[in-house]
Amino acid sequence: MGFKYNDVEIIWLGHAGFLITYQGKRFYVDPFKIRPKGAADAILVTHDHFDHLSLEDIKKILKPETYLVAPEACREKLKLLGSGIVKIVKPGDVVEIDGARVEAVPAYNVNKFRAPGVVYHPKEEGFVGYVLEVGGVRIYHAGDTDFVQELRGLKVDVALVPVSGTFVMTAEEAAEAVNAFKPKVAIPMHYGAIVGSRDDAERFKKLAEVDVVILEKE
Repeated sequence: MGFKYNDVEIIWLGHAGFLITYQGKRFYVDPFKIRPKGAADAILVTHDHFDHLSLEDIKKILKPETYLVAPEACREKLKLLGSGIVKIVKPGDVVEIDGARVEAVPAYNVNKFRAPGVVYHPKEEGFVGYVLEVGGVRIYHAGDTDFVQELRGLKVDVALVPVSGTFVMTAEEAAEAVNAFKPKVAIPMHYGAIVGSRDDAERFKKLAEVDVVILEKE
């Protein structure tokens, strides 16, 4: 079952993938190994790693007029689709699409290393999370990030936050983040496919000082 906030429905598609629907419009974020639920009006991609930018999955939901919002690192791969309307963003950019406002938010690591001194998601790569504002509801999708300073000032209704550690925030770090910027509701993600498990989501729920909804994958 999805989660409804006012008239906006949020469905977890597994890993970091979500479908956000409002008045018949479908906004997908980071679709990966999904069961499609209708063609996309917009697809938001946070960065170019295979489990976030999956051309195979995008093709399942793409139509010629679908907006594809993504950072610069994704540009060349998205060209391979040969369809859709590509909007390249960097942290701080805002684009208006199909009655929705999409704000790109910084997403990067400070303490998750692939090698000494080399993080998985460097700030200089310009990877992003998004605040999607639709139907008067502000939904934050964190992308792959740690709890970085830019997140402290977020003002959102719903926060979709990674909890699995290794490449992203641990459950403890994710709880610290939502306890700082205080969304009305937090939904844990980025577990169950590559790293992390339901246990991470449950641990996050215990530590968070905001309402937490753990969704079942659809």
